[in-house]
Amino acid sequence: MATRIRLQRHGRKSYAFYSIVIADSRAPRDGKFTEKIGTYNPNTNPATVDLNFERALHWVLVGAQPSDTVRNILSREGVYMKKHLLGGVAKGAFGEAEAEAKFEAWKNNKQSGLAALKAKEDEAKKADEKARLEAEKKVNEAKAKALAEKKAAEEAAKAAAEAPAEEAAPAEEAATEAAAE
Repeated sequence: MATRIRLQRHGRKSYAFYSIVIADSRAPRDGKFTEKIGTYNPNTNPATVDLNFERALHWVLVGAQPSDTVRNILSREGVYMKKHLLGGVAKGAFGEAEAEAKFEAWKNNKQSGLAALKAKEDEAKKADEKARLEAEKKVNEAKAKALAEKKAAEEAAKAAAEAPAEEAAPAEEAATEAAAE
């Protein structure tokens, strides 16, 4: 019986959520499986993987063939790195303690790289937010200036309209007084 490590789809339409399972290669995608070794949620950023590392390593060592996506997940989680190091221990290239130290160094390097990437992403997000705030301030200042100019023009027009009316009113009064005499 050929075993495969594959994804089993769950979740609603347009929001897939997967279980990482060990199944017979002849079983359908969402059909019968031997063991569930983890979950994979591609909807988060970055994708969330919850994996039983020891069981995944066991199945890879006994020859279960992963699908392409699962191979990438297992590689990213370090299962294949650990398999590689255990192969070196079996050949006598180095001891088990040295293999464990190399694996921990790899894991720490990967985590620090991810932390640096997240910090860079956060910094870019803050810079983008600051730039948008500055742009919004400039737009608001331009709107306020245009509104002030408009109000000043309205005031000037109102004053100009009132001034001729005031000049015309005394002239009319004088003309009516002269006509009355």
